[in-house]
Amino acid sequence: MILVSACLVGVRCRYDARRCEIPEEVRNVLKEGLCLVPVCPEQLGGLPTPRPKNDLTWRRAKPTVINEEGRDVTPEFLSGAEETLRIARLVGVKRAIFKSRSPSCGEDGVTTRLLREEGIEVTVINAPGEGIG
Repeated sequence: MILVSACLVGVRCRYDARRCEIPEEVRNVLKEGLCLVPVCPEQLGGLPTPRPKNDLTWRRAKPTVINEEGRDVTPEFLSGAEETLRIARLVGVKRAIFKSRSPSCGEDGVTTRLLREEGIEVTVINAPGEGIG
């Protein structure tokens, strides 16, 4: 089993509620017969869809996430990362495929960092078209 950003399998969970095209990397995993476990850490942390854009910064290995309205949503991001890790442990995944350019799932995202710290291999990929309406 492999965790995957839910938006990469067509779930409308992006901040702007747009649907992503399914990337070739994800299609290839499905062709191999592997099971994908879709997760959206931001929704798991209690954030709505759609939601304001968020800006992530790191200081002394601690994240701060502020949305474009000026609200600190760090607790929601941390909660979503922890919930994603709980799911990963529950189903025994050792690998994840996450969407780039996300404060949760991007290369330096809150969830990506937590999973890597816990020994889960995280591959971060671009979504073709970055939202198709």
